[in-house]
Amino acid sequence: MKIHEYQAKEILKKYGVAVPKGKVAFSVDEAVAAAKELKGKVWVVKAQIHAGGRGKAGGVKVAKGLREVRKYAKEILGKTLVTHQTGPEGKEVRRLLIEQGINIDRELYVGIVLDRAQSKNVFMASTEGGVEIEKVAAESPEKILKVTIEPAVGMQAYQARQIAFGLGLTGSQFKNGVKFFMALYNAYEATDASIAEINPLVVTKEGDVMALDAKMNFDDNALYRHPDIVEYRDLSEEDPLETEASKFNLNYIKLDGNVGCMVNGAGLAMATMDIIKLAGGDPANFLDVGGTANKETVANGFKIILSEPNVKAILINIFGGIVRCDRVAQGVIDAVKEINVDVPIVVRLDGTNAIEGAELLKSSGLKFEVASNLAEAAQKVTKVLNA
Repeated sequence: MKIHEYQAKEILKKYGVAVPKGKVAFSVDEAVAAAKELKGKVWVVKAQIHAGGRGKAGGVKVAKGLREVRKYAKEILGKTLVTHQTGPEGKEVRRLLIEQGINIDRELYVGIVLDRAQSKNVFMASTEGGVEIEKVAAESPEKILKVTIEPAVGMQAYQARQIAFGLGLTGSQFKNGVKFFMALYNAYEATDASIAEINPLVVTKEGDVMALDAKMNFDDNALYRHPDIVEYRDLSEEDPLETEASKFNLNYIKLDGNVGCMVNGAGLAMATMDIIKLAGGDPANFLDVGGTANKETVANGFKIILSEPNVKAILINIFGGIVRCDRVAQGVIDAVKEINVDVPIVVRLDGTNAIEGAELLKSSGLKFEVASNLAEAAQKVTKVLNA
C-alpha cells in the first residue's frame, strides 16, 4: 500500500524522525490558512500524488509570500501531473502539502528496502540527493553506500555512524544524522514498511538533518496489524479495477496488452505472461485468483478482465494442487453462462483431476479452446487473436 508524502511524514515524526513543519490542504483557502498557521516568509506548495518526479512536472513550487501561496495552490490543485512514474495518463492533484521553507545546505539520499537475495533489509545512502536513485545506480553506482542490517539484531549505532561518515557529515550534522538514521530504521521496522525513501534528505545551514521528502510503502499482508496506517489509504490514487479486485481477494494489475490472464498463483501468472509474449501475444493484466478458484472468484475475475475494452481473448491457466481442476472447470462454465463472456477463451488445466476438468469443458456446449500444456495454450490464444 502506498501513502502520500504528508502521511509518511506524520508516521516518521511519531518515531522521532526530523521533518519540516507542514499541513495538508484540500482547497486554495486551506492552503493559505495553513501557510499563515505555519508562519514565516517562505513556504513550499507541494502536490500530493502517489508518484515521484512531481517537481519536474510543476507540482512543487516555492512561495515567497501569501499571494504566491494562493497563486501556486490555485495552479496545482486539480492539475493532472504527468511524471515518469504516473504514465502518460498522469494523476490529478486533489490535495497539497504546505510546508515551511528550509535553509538548505546540502541534499542527500537515504532509503531502506528489502534485499530479497539476502533476505535482509539494506540501508542505502548517497550524496546524490534530489536525483532518481535509479539514475545514480545506472550512471555512478559507486556513489551508493549500502549497509546490510542483520534481522536478529536490527540496525546498530555503528552502522548509523558508518552511513553518516559515508555522507560526509561532521560536527552537529553527524550527531543529528546518526539519530535520524536510527529513527528512520525503527519507523520502517515497526510499521512493516516495504520501502522508506527520503529523497532529498537535507542538511540545513544550522546543522539539522531532516526529511525534505518522504516515501513509504507497506506490506499489504501486514496491514491487519496497522489499522491506523490502513486509514491513510487513498482509493482515488489507485487503479479502480485493482481496487475492485481487492474486494474479492483477487490480485490484479493492469497491463497494456489484449490477452486477459486468469491464473492461480503469482509465479504461474508471471510464467503465463512470459509464454504469451514468446508466442507473439501481449498480456492485458496480471490476475491471480489464488488457491480457492471457484465460480464466484472466476466470475469476478471475468468481470474485472472484461472491464478493459482492449481485451480480445482470455487465457485461463490453472494448476490443480490445493484446488481440483474439475471444480475450476465447472466454475468457469457456470461463470461464462452467467455473465455471457463474448471473447474467445483458452483454458489449460494441469494437476489434480485435470483430465476430468478438460472433459467438462469440452462437453459444456460452450466454445472453449482447451490446451494440454502452457506452450499450446499461448499458441492457441494468439491464434484466436489473429483469426
